[in-house]
Amino acid sequence: MKFGVVRFPGSNCELDCYETLTRVFGKNAVHLWHKEHDLQGADCIFLPGGFSYGDYLRAGAMASLSPIITEVVSFAKKGGLVIGICNGFQILTECGLLPGALIRNENLRFICKPQRLKVLNAGTSFTNKYQKDQVIDVPIAHGEGNYIIEDEKLEGLFEKEQVVFQYCDSDGNTNASTCPNGSMRSIAGIINKNGNVLGMMPHPERVCDSLIGGEDGRPFFESIIHSLS
Repeated sequence: MKFGVVRFPGSNCELDCYETLTRVFGKNAVHLWHKEHDLQGADCIFLPGGFSYGDYLRAGAMASLSPIITEVVSFAKKGGLVIGICNGFQILTECGLLPGALIRNENLRFICKPQRLKVLNAGTSFTNKYQKDQVIDVPIAHGEGNYIIEDEKLEGLFEKEQVVFQYCDSDGNTNASTCPNGSMRSIAGIINKNGNVLGMMPHPERVCDSLIGGEDGRPFFESIIHSLS
């Protein structure tokens, strides 16, 4: 089992993902430079958070044209597991692997804080170690996390159970007051129709060790490892 963590100019969470995979879970992981065309035999690809290419044009827009993304798209279309976290989610929408778009937070401010999430779909390759409707604490850190999509496609996401995470309160309630960034229907993470590509704004890699904030992100990685086993 091998994981690939992509590095772009401006990435700042690739080491968090790498350390979580290697130190916390003892798995083999490699860094993949954005200019390369080689995924080095990875079984699962992570697109980490940060500010790829300085978020010029739009967050994730320039990164979506990187050579490595050509390989990631091909890998995903063959059924490979791909995870985009924060800026990685933005890149996945920009390159067309996920529907919709991420725009400026409703309050036009960068938000960095602990955030409660509801696991809406616990039957995916990324969430099978959670329970449906489980409430977890996973931090957010973004300025462009406001998820939007056409109304008819929005309903389709829910009907096809493609919405995986929603922002919520401690009781699992999801409404405008519990959504930090204005995302439609409090969407925090989605999967593609085939269920092998996931994008999410919160950072599960930051809550896999009780010494540095909690362990609510551990089942996320355990789910992926279980799916690949």
